[in-house]
Amino acid sequence: MPALDPDLKKAIVRMPGPEKDKLLLRLIAKDATLTEKLQFELVEHGRTIDERRELIKDFIRRTANLHQDTAAWVLIDLRTVSGYITRHVKVTKDKYGEVELMLYMLNTFYDVHAHLLHKFSHRTEKAAQYIAKRTEMLLKKVVKLDPDYYLEFSDDINKLLSWVHYAAPAHFAWQLGLPKEWAI
Repeated sequence: MPALDPDLKKAIVRMPGPEKDKLLLRLIAKDATLTEKLQFELVEHGRTIDERRELIKDFIRRTANLHQDTAAWVLIDLRTVSGYITRHVKVTKDKYGEVELMLYMLNTFYDVHAHLLHKFSHRTEKAAQYIAKRTEMLLKKVVKLDPDYYLEFSDDINKLLSWVHYAAPAHFAWQLGLPKEWAI
């Protein structure tokens, strides 16, 4: 997207208030993420972050409990849920929630679909690679949080790492150099 011409910027700044407001509202309405972000910040004042996390957790539970019969369907659902988590972070800037939700997503899907992701094969390869990369990303994000949160996440992270190293994602976990255990 090109930068605004300096003359155009000056002309916009000189516009009368009501006309500028009308234009601004039309532009905001065209961007759903921006609209949701403004709703969260200006109307909800950031107080609904826990409710938003719970809605996504509920969505994760419902999606994981769908009766997928292949690793490919699991991968599609993981990507869908990841999109919701990404949108949540864009709207709320909730770094703690991003780690919590990603960890919850990966462990919940494993708990429900371990039988589909138990052994590495050509059918599980893409899902296994995705899970290993998401785990790597999760580990990078958790160390950026305040160390006081590490204890909250340690059991779930170690559960995830044990699964990643002893199921279909093990090959990719080894390639990515993921630890077998997360030490606080």
